[in-house]
Amino acid sequence: MFIRATYTLERTRRHLSTIFPILALFLLLLSCQPEAKEGQEQLVLKDDLGRELILERKPQRVFSFASSMTEMLFAVLDTSSIIARTPHDDYPAAALQKPLVSNYPVDYEQVLALKPDLVFTVEGITPLEVAERLQELGVPVYYQKYRTVEDIFTGLEDIGRIMGREQQAKQLTDSLRQEVAQLKNRHQQQKQDPQRVLAITWSDPIYVYGQNTIFTDKLRLLGAENAVQEVFEQPYPPLTREYILKLNPDVLLGGTKEELEEKFFNLYPELRKIKAYQNNRIYNPTDNLMSRPGPRVVESLRELESFLYP
Repeated sequence: MFIRATYTLERTRRHLSTIFPILALFLLLLSCQPEAKEGQEQLVLKDDLGRELILERKPQRVFSFASSMTEMLFAVLDTSSIIARTPHDDYPAAALQKPLVSNYPVDYEQVLALKPDLVFTVEGITPLEVAERLQELGVPVYYQKYRTVEDIFTGLEDIGRIMGREQQAKQLTDSLRQEVAQLKNRHQQQKQDPQRVLAITWSDPIYVYGQNTIFTDKLRLLGAENAVQEVFEQPYPPLTREYILKLNPDVLLGGTKEELEEKFFNLYPELRKIKAYQNNRIYNPTDNLMSRPGPRVVESLRELESFLYP
């Protein structure tokens, strides 16, 4: 009995010595598998405002609260992944085929019904409290901000990285950067003093494009400068007529001379003394090109170039 029991025990030990390594390996693989899967799917993003967003997977359904960002999405993404547009989104034409969603004020029920994985927006367009409320409802909001033309290209590449369209974004930004470099090179060697440009956004009261806007960088690339050199807290500050008289801009943007004669100079007749009025250097830029930092920035630069160097 003792011999038989010893033999049985020894055989059991042999079986266990074979099974334990296999069982340990199986348990190790089993424990690692969910973590690897989770790591592959989860996406941690940090937007241009420094906000951290955690997505459970790469976003497939997106839209934007800003018209400029909508243009950027259409420039980089497969259009099937763009699921909505705001009432102001009118470019490209394909955007008009998307369902409408209200962005001002935000219709939370509409947004939730669309089931977006991510909503893009631009600093200054969507209040942070709106983004926080949407986050509470399970909809992350990703902000971009732009101070320079290069920021637009970085933003396009950012969209490509988030959405798995890196190659498409790089092809676009490489082309745009090349065109911007050509424009810049044409005007960096000029010897005359840079033209000082004032761009108005509203006439009563007078609001203008401030120093801390992308407009300033566009002018720099074209060898000109923003007449507003002072940096205000607001990107589009209000100015008095006295302030504008001191600026005495060479070029005024904001409408045709006929339009501004009626809506601007009739209100402020003393501003007819500025150089831009005296030399008939008043131009009407395309509003969407002027106000939207997006993939049509080269078109905007070329239009500004035509005003500066007619």
